[in-house]
Amino acid sequence: MSYLFMFDLIGCGVFALSGAIIAYQKKMDGIGVIVLGAVTAIGGGTVRDLLLDVPVFWVTQPSYIYAIICSSLIAILWINSSKKLPEKSLEIADALGLALFVVMGTAKALGTGVPPLIAVIMGTITGCFGGMIRDVLANEIPLIFRKELYAACCIAGGSAYVLLTPYISDTLSASIAFTIILLLRLMAIKWQLALQVFTYKNK
Repeated sequence: MSYLFMFDLIGCGVFALSGAIIAYQKKMDGIGVIVLGAVTAIGGGTVRDLLLDVPVFWVTQPSYIYAIICSSLIAILWINSSKKLPEKSLEIADALGLALFVVMGTAKALGTGVPPLIAVIMGTITGCFGGMIRDVLANEIPLIFRKELYAACCIAGGSAYVLLTPYISDTLSASIAFTIILLLRLMAIKWQLALQVFTYKNK
């Protein structure tokens, strides 16, 4: 099993968990849990593959669908057995999925021969678009549009991956990029780090 495939499956499971958490918060039924988990897990990768003009990953490999269903069922059991969800559980699950998917998406794009800049963009799309679709369906402001760093974390990690890959192993590059994205995102959540470009006057 390649590390990209492993990253994909783990990312699908973690993003499916974040979908289940929102479905619980919005009091959705079982279908809602599966749908939100699925769009979160495969939405970004689907857009990436369509833009790269390659076969859509989950269409040719049903293991991703099985991973989403299993993760959603586990999430239902976990949520029902917990008296209270841990604080920031959605943001933490999303941060983990984000880091996994950005690395995987960047690596896959590089493998198709696109320039490094395009690979970073494709990695960012892979990480962000599924969560955007999830939040829109749940009638929430997408996390990427909230004030904490989000897309900037993806760009930083994706850039680290494309810069390091020519000099060290893919596995080590992926591990470093994953760590950068996860730490930046968690720090942004904890300390509300943002790239503020406008100055607002108090009225």
